[in-house]
Amino acid sequence: MVQRFDALVVDKQEDQFSVSIQQLTLDDLPQGEVLIRVHYSGVNYKDSLASIPNGNIVTNYPIVPGIDLAGVVVSSENPRFKEGDEVIATSYGIGVSQSGGYSEFARVPAEWIVPLPEGLTLKEAMVIGTAGFTAALSVLRLEENNLTPDQGSVLVTGATGGVGSFAVSILSKLGYSVEASTGKESEHGYLKEIGASTIVSREDVYNGKLRALGKQKWSGAVDPVGGEPLASVLSQIQYGGSVAVSGLTAGTNLPATVFPFILRGVNLLGIDSVNCPMDTRLKVWQRLATDFKLAHLEQLIQQEITLKDLPDVLPTLLKGEARGRTIVKL
Repeated sequence: MVQRFDALVVDKQEDQFSVSIQQLTLDDLPQGEVLIRVHYSGVNYKDSLASIPNGNIVTNYPIVPGIDLAGVVVSSENPRFKEGDEVIATSYGIGVSQSGGYSEFARVPAEWIVPLPEGLTLKEAMVIGTAGFTAALSVLRLEENNLTPDQGSVLVTGATGGVGSFAVSILSKLGYSVEASTGKESEHGYLKEIGASTIVSREDVYNGKLRALGKQKWSGAVDPVGGEPLASVLSQIQYGGSVAVSGLTAGTNLPATVFPFILRGVNLLGIDSVNCPMDTRLKVWQRLATDFKLAHLEQLIQQEITLKDLPDVLPTLLKGEARGRTIVKL
């Protein structure tokens, strides 16, 4: 068994904060039935928050961030998993309340683990990661609320980010006409490549003025942005349409009226990828390996990095510089 291995460790003690590569032992890992040799992890907004002193996301220090991981089982105390199994673990307390994926080894409770579906590699699973899973869960919820391609275009806000990129791609693959919203003119070509039918500016979605009801533009929307832009989106959804919301990059307040809900029957669907029930989690990963699987997954990789690159890369998500996915090879 391995004696020592590398991990990115974040520590905060009183007024001292540090982010560094350290060597750990298996005794440093948290309790859990399954020991995993991590092959890949991903970089998410939560991971960036975990790397700053006032991120308000980590509950215990020191900690290894990384809310996503994919790897091979080394040992298991649970009969569901055996040595050599390829597995995925995302969300729950991983990288937030207990050490996560930015480590060559991780120990995880068995009930948090998904067997790698046939049709996906470990690398592909982390290109998808929490961002792709959240997008896929958003699309699933829209489908469950009767969204179909023949009803009109679907809006995706924050379209160049991880969730947005996957939402654009999955919806396009399923035959939807996708309007992708971004404030980055340089990324219009990228959004067209991954399936956007039309590019709309942030100002076309929200121009700084909120109306109780606006023109009915979109049959549905995937929104990882939140805040005032979400209120504006709700006012412009067609009768009976739905908005799947999963983020708060534009803020946590929602200054909307009840009119879209009571006059147009609009549905606001909350998307929680952290504590998503395992039966739903398995269903979403299966679809990500089948009808949701993208032929251009590689196009969604902004960069592939190693542990030593993480301290420099993590802050970029907080600056709005991300496009697609950054994955970490361990």
